[in-house]
Amino acid sequence: MISVRKRVITRLAATVVASLMFVGGGIATAGSAAADETAVGTGGTTAQLAGLDKDLSSTIKVGNKTYLGGLFTMNVDGGGTIKTYCIDFGTPTAKSARYQETAWGSSVLASNPNAGKIHWILQNSYPQVDDLNALGQTVGLKGNEKLTPATAAAGTQAAIWRYSDPQHAKGATPTNKAAKKLTEYLYENAGDIAEPEISLELTPPEVAGKPGQKLGPVGVKTSAGTVSIAPNTSGGVTVTDASGAPVTEAVDGSELYFDVPADAADGTASFTASATLAAEVGRVFKGIDKRTQTMILAGASEVSTSKTATANWASEGPAPTFSHQVDCVAGGVNLTVGNEGDQPFEFDFQGETHTIPAGGSKDIFVPVENKQEYHIVINDGEETLVEYHGVLDCEVSEPTPPAEGEEGQESEEPAPGTEEPGESEEETENEPNPQGSGDEEVKDESPNLAETGSSSNVGMIAGIAIALLVAGGAAMFFIRKRGASSSS
Repeated sequence: MISVRKRVITRLAATVVASLMFVGGGIATAGSAAADETAVGTGGTTAQLAGLDKDLSSTIKVGNKTYLGGLFTMNVDGGGTIKTYCIDFGTPTAKSARYQETAWGSSVLASNPNAGKIHWILQNSYPQVDDLNALGQTVGLKGNEKLTPATAAAGTQAAIWRYSDPQHAKGATPTNKAAKKLTEYLYENAGDIAEPEISLELTPPEVAGKPGQKLGPVGVKTSAGTVSIAPNTSGGVTVTDASGAPVTEAVDGSELYFDVPADAADGTASFTASATLAAEVGRVFKGIDKRTQTMILAGASEVSTSKTATANWASEGPAPTFSHQVDCVAGGVNLTVGNEGDQPFEFDFQGETHTIPAGGSKDIFVPVENKQEYHIVINDGEETLVEYHGVLDCEVSEPTPPAEGEEGQESEEPAPGTEEPGESEEETENEPNPQGSGDEEVKDESPNLAETGSSSNVGMIAGIAIALLVAGGAAMFFIRKRGASSSS
């Protein structure tokens, strides 16, 4: 429950350096977003990465290196599985990373003019087209040239990489001849298909006001036919439509309200919207609380998804509301603070005092570097009012180049899926490297080499760089704190 005072002073702090979070002058680490609704935003299916499917991947040549590429599997929170392709060639996957469905504009596709062509490829290739003989005929395969699920997935992934990261993977080409023809066909014939609809979103996720009012509306946006509504209310509070009729179901475009009796004590309520559906092909999935490779949906079983909206009310004083939205064009996070109370809401942010008048709202932009963590906390000195954390994932990463003299040489631990010396194209046509994805050998957040397009040395270099960055940041923090203590 949010405590409300006649004059509330809260403090907001944000940082994006490595994994250190500075909140109110102290140091804290970002917690897991697994059960934190504020961390994962207002909508979209959430899932956990299982890894690259060894039976649905084959070798792809990019530059002078060969990688294992194809379909990934994710397990959806609440039930069901999805299949995805990579759209961020230069970024490593983090083992067992949690992902959330998001809009193109909040992802690496935000400024990509070819996003619609990637969607076309997904709709016109495997696994959406699962008749591989028919797909082969469309592509123009001849003789014994045949597509298998593994080579079809690799051919599709290579075509996607050419459009998702044309600077670093423009020449992505499968080693299998049939898969190569599939890649060329998809790349040359790709049309433009619009962005698909989100699975489920509630906007805004939080409303506020005074007793005796209908608080809202909370808009429902979904690609499901119907959405079930489960209220979590007491004291006579009900969830209704605009006419005041209680609701247990909603559809796309519905507007819902919390009807709070005039004699209700100050408090809070919520409702959970749930749906079972096949998520739309072409939806983007990006990491929730750690840097990991961005994915795009290629196919799904029926999945379960749910989102929660809350309401807060007080008989007097400010009644703040909070929401946030990643802005990939501007490069940061937009924090929106509203006030539905009858007195101003005042808080401090980065040394500046902000006052939200009764009935007003204000947008505050928090700049964040691409691929960096952010952690935004608002508290009133006694309790946390809201907390947002995630990773700004707005641009594809540039693969780290090999060290001097490294190019063309094998690392001490060859990347899974890398072509062995003397291996012929025919030998790799339908049988990926037995090392597969290597998921079981990868420590949490370490690069999964077969799934990323990175070398084993890149992980070590990145680890050293982050360690030095963290050490330097910590040193500067304590030096400044000590200096501040000495001068006081």
